[in-house]
Amino acid sequence: MGRYTAHPGRRARSRFAGWTASLAAAGLLLSGCSTGASDGGEDGTGDGGAATTGASPASLTSQRLDWGRCEATGDAPAPGRDWQCADLEVPVDWAKPEGERMELALIRAKATGAKRAGSLLFNFGGPGGSGISTMPSYASLVSSLHERYDLVSWDPRGVAASEGIRCRDDEQIQAAESAVDATPDTPGEEQAYLKDAADFGAGCERAAAKLMTHVSTTDTARDMDLMRQVLGDDELHYFGISYGTELGGVYAHLFPKNVGRMVLDAVVDPTADTIGHAEHQARGFQRALDDYLRSTGRDPEQGSREIAGLLDRLDTEPLPTSSEGRELTQTLALTGIVLPLYGKSSWPALTSALSAAEKGDGSELLALADGYNERDASGRYGTSSHSQRVISCLDDRERPTAAEAKELLPEFERISPVFGSFLGWDTAGWCHDWPVAGQYETPEVSAAGAAPVLVVGNTGDPATPYEGARRMADELGPDVGVMLTWKGEGHGAYGSGSDCVDSTVDAYLLEGTVPEDGKVCS
Repeated sequence: MGRYTAHPGRRARSRFAGWTASLAAAGLLLSGCSTGASDGGEDGTGDGGAATTGASPASLTSQRLDWGRCEATGDAPAPGRDWQCADLEVPVDWAKPEGERMELALIRAKATGAKRAGSLLFNFGGPGGSGISTMPSYASLVSSLHERYDLVSWDPRGVAASEGIRCRDDEQIQAAESAVDATPDTPGEEQAYLKDAADFGAGCERAAAKLMTHVSTTDTARDMDLMRQVLGDDELHYFGISYGTELGGVYAHLFPKNVGRMVLDAVVDPTADTIGHAEHQARGFQRALDDYLRSTGRDPEQGSREIAGLLDRLDTEPLPTSSEGRELTQTLALTGIVLPLYGKSSWPALTSALSAAEKGDGSELLALADGYNERDASGRYGTSSHSQRVISCLDDRERPTAAEAKELLPEFERISPVFGSFLGWDTAGWCHDWPVAGQYETPEVSAAGAAPVLVVGNTGDPATPYEGARRMADELGPDVGVMLTWKGEGHGAYGSGSDCVDSTVDAYLLEGTVPEDGKVCS
């Protein structure tokens, strides 16, 4: 589970993050998890401000992209003829722009209309989500924007086709799923939990080598500005979802004069630290669960107690499933419960899965957990969660200890009897004994002088709770952050069924019409 994700959710850098767009592509959700990142420099003390972002050398900015047919990736077929792919060369270390280079994988579909406005760059969240695999599936939701814009996305450094980092093989992942308790109750379970976290970090270091220290959010923001120049755009037009909102905020801070039309949807709170993000997600997922329970006619408090009781039983007695050799553990069940809360259209699947589990069959919750964990029918796992952890642990400076996490547990469990214990422990386990120091406590997103940025908050968002959107708008600064509220459910607002939201965002991106700050769509 994760920090922020737009797929499923870690503090849209926590474990329950949000990889919504990827889930939509998989047909699990139909709506649209983070770090905090200002580059700390060599010693991790700087703020990564615009003073450090000099002009890129001509050897980078003058490169020409060799657009061609996209190839199939993994089990996914190649996208249609409208889609083109290319590689962008970027420096491994932005402090040494003439030094060693690497390639980022890009994808685009050219604008369909005659009045082209430029490129519209998309990041779908994570961190760790693949734009190459997600953009073609997401395009139908943004068909009105495609008429004027080239739709462009990419796999950020360390993700998928851009030297994606894989920290474990499939057998190791499945073994950890069944053996490691993410809410340890005994000294032995706690030791195993922390050892597993340390082993994961060591595996990432072996896999990533020197790239381990060069996949921060600030590094990617600098990649984006090079991308803008090579694509031939004077300004960056951008649509960021979930963690992509943090990335957009960091970009706006580093390059305020280069901001064009920017939409941030499903917004990460830039003022929250590691513990704050975990608390936000505990509230957000509990709030979404309460809304789900009300929709079924159940009392949220009673329903939460019943679900917590099911999880307690699974802690000692996992349920059998139809998947050969696999049981539904407490951690897998919790992951399965989280996934459908990303979108209201998936709530019936949660009802069915919980009912089956209460009758002794864990198959449906396991299937939901597999969807969140990107496990296919053959037992192969995706690597988005690996990239997510490497990026977020490079960004986040804080490293709460196990003792500190245990002190937090009563408050976390008060906030959420279902998700609190997991997210409380996650503050210590996510980056435990990580081999690379983090860069900052919270990202710097102030962007004085930037064009207006449209910040979209959803009151029912589980992974990036609504309150973070207002804080992002405020942190961007006066006359920059413009707040749009949707009173809805799910992770993200645009394309989720609100004509009011969609028309407001479209008018902003297509015509430059900036709505009144504080506009509400119900």
